[in-house]
Amino acid sequence: MKKSTLILAAALSVATAKADEGMWTLYNLPQAVFNQMQAEGFSMPYDALYNGNNAIKDAVVNFSGFCSGVVVSPDGLVFTNHHCGFEAIRSHSTVEHDYMLNGFYAKTFADELPNKDMFVSFMVSQKDITGYLDSLGINKLIPSRQAVFLDSIENVMSKDVKAKDSTLRLEIKPFYEGNRYYATTYRDFTDLRLVFTIPKSMGKYGGETDNWMWPRQTCDFSVFRIYADPKTNGPAAYSENNVPYRPATWAPVSLQGYKEGDFSMTIGYPGSTSRYLSSYGIQERRDARNEPRAQVRGVKQDVMIRHMRANEAVRIKYDSKYAQSSNYWKNSIGMNKCIDSVGLIRQKSEFEGKIRAYVDSTGYLKGKLDFNLMERLYKKRIDIIHARTLFTETFYGTNELASRAIRVHNGMEVKGPKDKPSKQYVEFKDNSDKWDAALDKEVYAVLLKNYRDKVDAKYLPEFYKTIDTKFGGDYSEYVNYLWNKSILMKKGAKIYINKKNFNKDLGVAMGLDITTIFAELTAPLKEITDSIDVQERYLCDAKIRMEQDMPHYSDANFTMRLSYGQVGGFMLGGKPSGYYTTAESLLAKMKTGDKVIDYFAEPVMHELMGSKNFGKYTDKETGKLQLCFLTNNDITGGNSGSPMFDGKGRLIGLAFDGNWDSLSGDIFFDSKLARCIGVDIRYMLYMMDKWGHADRLLKEINAK
Repeated sequence: MKKSTLILAAALSVATAKADEGMWTLYNLPQAVFNQMQAEGFSMPYDALYNGNNAIKDAVVNFSGFCSGVVVSPDGLVFTNHHCGFEAIRSHSTVEHDYMLNGFYAKTFADELPNKDMFVSFMVSQKDITGYLDSLGINKLIPSRQAVFLDSIENVMSKDVKAKDSTLRLEIKPFYEGNRYYATTYRDFTDLRLVFTIPKSMGKYGGETDNWMWPRQTCDFSVFRIYADPKTNGPAAYSENNVPYRPATWAPVSLQGYKEGDFSMTIGYPGSTSRYLSSYGIQERRDARNEPRAQVRGVKQDVMIRHMRANEAVRIKYDSKYAQSSNYWKNSIGMNKCIDSVGLIRQKSEFEGKIRAYVDSTGYLKGKLDFNLMERLYKKRIDIIHARTLFTETFYGTNELASRAIRVHNGMEVKGPKDKPSKQYVEFKDNSDKWDAALDKEVYAVLLKNYRDKVDAKYLPEFYKTIDTKFGGDYSEYVNYLWNKSILMKKGAKIYINKKNFNKDLGVAMGLDITTIFAELTAPLKEITDSIDVQERYLCDAKIRMEQDMPHYSDANFTMRLSYGQVGGFMLGGKPSGYYTTAESLLAKMKTGDKVIDYFAEPVMHELMGSKNFGKYTDKETGKLQLCFLTNNDITGGNSGSPMFDGKGRLIGLAFDGNWDSLSGDIFFDSKLARCIGVDIRYMLYMMDKWGHADRLLKEINAK
């Protein structure tokens, strides 16, 4: 199948190639795409997706700005992935009540646990406002100025929306590399409570060993509930008086299962793809972003996991951080392997030759789209991007000391009397429950050495001289000194920012050195990046014009998208992969848990998976409890927790991962090999029933 395209509507038939690629916006879903969906088994009307009463889109949510989810009951229950709820589960866990390790079930509404800074968003509407923005001159601005312009327009339009309904907000985002702009209206609910989670052994079963791999047996789900204002049924800040939200619609949960070749549809919030990216951009992604990111995270994670396995309290603090880091560590490694294995840079370059010929023959964008210029621009910035990736992966979000050192110079609330600068100060809240000193110290010391080994000396912050002269080149001694002596790590200390000795504190001085180098790495990129963005926009425009008789989808940008395809496997190592896993396969893995720590599970899980009778959760065709399954739905990061529907709009599972061959999916969708891995809804309900004994929830969900 040609990339980013579907077959012509006139050629649509059951005999045509299956159209499994595409992340389609729902409000303007091309008729040709819908016709193909029908040909493959979707039996609902067009309006059932977006416009109609009880439209499917109204049951799908943006989950806390980084995942997807689905409403499954008349009282606002939401299913999402276990790893999407991971931080909420961790935040409620203690050594005495370790919900990550042991799971959690709220037996009553009163037992459901509130979560700070979590939310769900419902998409209310979406529309194309490109013409309006064109009339205001957006394309006369350089890309970096366009962002500021969009913010101002977004603020104006948001005020208009809120004037009509104060519970709404509006976002404007670019589509098709900035050739189109859509305004999307959302309604956010911020009172979101944890209701049910299984133990980590099952919710994260297989860990890093199985991440991005097939076969999978992970029961990757958790359950939350939306709470609302008791008078309006609308959004409200957390209150004990809030009541379960009563949605207008929710997804019907099906026990009917699926078979190979069945239609499957995923709706969710894919985060980011770059499939229109030039061959030069792909090379930069491989060499200057993925490679250094994987290298630094590998070093960091080796230290983290050693500390986590030695201490349960440390594990609880860092489980979520480690999972977030390792996910894109493995993603970067796998993407680079896929880029090379399929010769993607060469393929893209050859396709760009066709676009160049089209521009030359038609004159479209002649004098604007310049491949030679694009090549020079990318060559000009690739070394800086490489160093910047190493820099950010070393200093940003890796340890508490560096984070505080950076923040004290940038973005903290200044307290004290405004008319007395000498009395103005910043202070850090006590967040010692979120980090471990021994782990953070060793991580930082190791990363400091690694950074020096990997970059040109001109990118070393000034404090490296202090490490050499005052600490004899001993990174650990330097880090220990700062932890013990710097005011940054003093509990409850007020840091007076206008005192003469402010920057004499070695920790504060370190932060200034870090921000200085970051500015030096950032400043030369602005003009180059603006020029590259313009060329990439022209490239996307030329491709769509060249293929104007075919529908195209925009790159993902964490707005709601639909993808569709079929249930089915792929060729794995020269053999059919199979398209589902069973309880027997999981039990076999569990028995190796003494050798592979990621395959450990508690004895009760062995009992549950070894059952001779799975009751109504048994698949009627195979007679098995099916755990996870494969489809060729087009997904990426952000789709985690996305509902997977059958052709009748019934919920059959949740998307939670892709296979190893899908790791190039952010820039290239391999229709032969890339697969979406979903957790079977029957597996989820079986665990809620037989492990959790969550009778009240099962009754509420009312699966058919």
